[in-house]
Amino acid sequence: MATGPLAGVNILDLTSVVLGPFATHILASLGAQIVKVESATGDTMRHVGPMKNAGMGHIFLHANAGKQSVVLDLKSAEGLEALLALAERSDVLISNVRPAAMARLGLDFESVKRRNPRIIYVSCCGFDQDGPYAAKPAYDDLIQGAVGVPWLMKQYGSPEPCYAPVTLADRVTGLHAVYAVTAALYEREKTGIGQAVVVPMFEALTQFVLGDHLAGLSFEPSLGEAGYARLLTAHRKPYKTSDGYLCVLIYNDKHWHSFFGSVPEAIALQTDPRFMTHTARADNIDAVYAQVGRLMQTRTTAQWQVLLAAADIPNMPINSPEDLLRDPHLLATGFIQTFNHPTEGVLRTTARPTKWSNHSEPTPLSPAPTLGQHTREVLSSLGYTDATINKMMAQTHHK
Repeated sequence: MATGPLAGVNILDLTSVVLGPFATHILASLGAQIVKVESATGDTMRHVGPMKNAGMGHIFLHANAGKQSVVLDLKSAEGLEALLALAERSDVLISNVRPAAMARLGLDFESVKRRNPRIIYVSCCGFDQDGPYAAKPAYDDLIQGAVGVPWLMKQYGSPEPCYAPVTLADRVTGLHAVYAVTAALYEREKTGIGQAVVVPMFEALTQFVLGDHLAGLSFEPSLGEAGYARLLTAHRKPYKTSDGYLCVLIYNDKHWHSFFGSVPEAIALQTDPRFMTHTARADNIDAVYAQVGRLMQTRTTAQWQVLLAAADIPNMPINSPEDLLRDPHLLATGFIQTFNHPTEGVLRTTARPTKWSNHSEPTPLSPAPTLGQHTREVLSSLGYTDATINKMMAQTHHK
């Protein structure tokens, strides 16, 4: 029996690529049972290497552990009916198929609700469906551009506009989807009523960016331009030491007093008006960071780490992904793990970022499934005969 805060919650997963699978992976890690419905070709991320076996790409393996894979042809009457039968016994249906396409399939909220009035129907889409962009396709790169990430990178000092080298829009929106599901489940516990929830990428990332960078445009009339100066200064970067680099944030008054008291070369700065208050430092952030940058070059990385740790000034090394696999804290907490996948051999992965006490600790996740691995098992649980299942699988495979 599964354990965890979402144990007993059944989620029908019609998501692919990163946004939706990331969200449902988190829900699985909290104890929910996830049935992932795929086409005969499978989730796109199955086919992005490196991989040991076809259809088992590295990102897919990480984002789809804890799920069952069922292959259905949703354009066929049999496949659609099987999907609706699954929806009848599910608490949540979550999709990142465009809403118009879901409607064409006969899988819009009203159609699903007729089969299951308590369903929580979560649509992860590119844009709020009440605006002119409703039908536009959306991918991480496009949303990053639309919300200003490349513009911010150029302001920050990049030679040309560029994207953040992570699937920022997908994963931020995926986290919005997770809390949307859990909040809707909580409300249904109180009211007994299901509902439709829309989780749009554009709006989620606009909130994310403007929360930092609306700045002077927050006011009417404006009190200046957009952009949080501390985040955009070209001097906000790992500091160069005499033999490497170190990430340091001397942030509040306590940090600065400790810095002045621990670094003889910095004593003169404590009488500099630009360094005396948090507001003054924020108003002169370029000069403040540049001065710290010059001081950091006077010692080795190791010397600075000892000095700053003694003064309780926040600092961390620059890690590569490979460094993270050897990080003593992550190893001590068990966050970096290895396990034997039944088809892919020994895999390295990460644990849940959250920990739960007593009976709430979730059950370990099952390995990411091969394409259609659970089709027969799941359809059998719906009452389909072996003959019917064989026919459906043969038709799907043929297509």
